[in-house]
Amino acid sequence: MKARVFSKLSNLISIAARKEPNPDFNPTLRSTIARAKEASMPQENIERAIKRASESKDLEEFLIEAYGPEGSGIIIDGLTDKKARSLNEIRIILQAHDAKLGVPGSLMWSFDKTEEGYQPKFPLNISDGAKASLATLIEELEDRDDIKEIYSNVQW
Repeated sequence: MKARVFSKLSNLISIAARKEPNPDFNPTLRSTIARAKEASMPQENIERAIKRASESKDLEEFLIEAYGPEGSGIIIDGLTDKKARSLNEIRIILQAHDAKLGVPGSLMWSFDKTEEGYQPKFPLNISDGAKASLATLIEELEDRDDIKEIYSNVQW
């Protein structure tokens, strides 16, 4: 469990460090490092993630829009070294849970982008069974190292 959290935090640090590797001049990196320290991530891992960002420019961010149970909206935010592979693996997970990819822009209109991420403009009420299915889908997606955050418009 800790390894998965450290891996996600390492990816977030690498993303933030691509713009500016010095946390004194990069507030995003500074806050991400603070989150990593709260999770007891070793300093060596943090430094390795920063170094990896400066050595490798192969990491790219992606944003996927998908529809889950009862038309619920899902936004998947991630970082990967191979976008096509990640998209295909996410598509397989979505299909296994009777969810489907949306076309770019098909869902973004119903979310506001804030500092905390994407917040739904119109929260959706779905049945308890659909909520359970959605929770299982989100849990499986969160198990992937290349996914940073998952947002939904479902009112829990």
